[in-house]
Amino acid sequence: MFPRPPPLSCDTFVALPPAAPGGRVVFGKNSDRPADEVQEVVHFPAAEHPPGCTYISIEQVERTHAVVLSRPAWLWGAEMGANEHGVCIGNEAVWGREEVCDGEALLGMDLVRLGLERADTAEKALSVIVDLLEKYGQGGNCMESNMAFTYHNSFLIADRKEAWVLETSGKYWAAEKVEGGVRNISNQLSITTKIDREHPELKEYAKSNGWWDGEKEFDFAATYSYVNTARMTTSGGRYCEGYKLLNKHKGSITPEIMMEILRDKESGINMEGGFMTTGSMVSVLPQQPNLPCIHFFTGTPDPARSVFKPFIFVPDITQLLKTTSPTFGHDDPVKKQPRFQSKPDRRHELYKKHESAAVVMETIKDKGKEMLKEIQELEKQKISQMESILQNGCFDTKEAVNLFSQCVEEELKIYS
Repeated sequence: MFPRPPPLSCDTFVALPPAAPGGRVVFGKNSDRPADEVQEVVHFPAAEHPPGCTYISIEQVERTHAVVLSRPAWLWGAEMGANEHGVCIGNEAVWGREEVCDGEALLGMDLVRLGLERADTAEKALSVIVDLLEKYGQGGNCMESNMAFTYHNSFLIADRKEAWVLETSGKYWAAEKVEGGVRNISNQLSITTKIDREHPELKEYAKSNGWWDGEKEFDFAATYSYVNTARMTTSGGRYCEGYKLLNKHKGSITPEIMMEILRDKESGINMEGGFMTTGSMVSVLPQQPNLPCIHFFTGTPDPARSVFKPFIFVPDITQLLKTTSPTFGHDDPVKKQPRFQSKPDRRHELYKKHESAAVVMETIKDKGKEMLKEIQELEKQKISQMESILQNGCFDTKEAVNLFSQCVEEELKIYS
């Protein structure tokens, strides 16, 4: 059964008061995916939807919440996103003792979107995910390729008041409530003995497989994975490096600090190579219900040379055309059987222009430096505007309708 595929993708972070100042929760995630995969940023208003998901159809709820998603352009679900109630979710690939199902079921990314569409708090999103997991299971290829890439999932789910870590092994799961301080997840099970909710057969299943003797204190990560839990925060992996960076800034974690963490290349959190950071997200969730939650997305690879663009939920948001990939309907090779026989060009307009700009940054030193400086200044300006909204407690909803799209236009001008 072992060795498993190497842990290749993603880190998700959350800071709650007092680790984050100003009575705010700060959420962040890097989506690390195949380097040639396009990630789009899309918005879906609250609505009634037909049954969907990437591979299978499931029963739809009567009405879904409005969501903004950062997702690989070929699939239905999302790597990360938020909804109109201030719930944020990011997922990670994890492997352990339980075999990964070869059959097509719900992807972890489908579960991210379903949790956001159906829940108005973090704990309700957790319940949505585990209920669907029990009913439909998880499985299917997580990469747009003939090469199989399958995994189980962990999730970090946050709202204005608290966060939950949910980690799965097949249909079995454990959840840990985070009510203050910092928490991160990466590509390994990390819930040890603090288990606040669990699958009703979690311990009995482990016992029946000889993974736990039923006597010593139950440790989820130690039981369901091969990780030495005593070394998780002291070894040199990304989980450990993320843990260190969060704790280094504990007490002063702002959206800017979270962006800085996501941009960190030395730690491996900002990945480069065949698997790289293809999209990033940072959200600030004020605990005061009268203040808006603000969600920043790049929609482009490598956060070190991307702009985190702000998004606020308001009615009648302008469609995010410049970060939405082309669609191919029934001709999409993901929908046809056998799947993945070809790979269409899924690049959206921002992706194309950013791709060209990245070449300039790498090859024409002076021009590249100037371009990088301009996008950094644009981002600072937007962060300052958002901070003003949070400080003053008021904003123009008419401006917010175009907030993200307008920032994309300004970014495109720099690249042109």
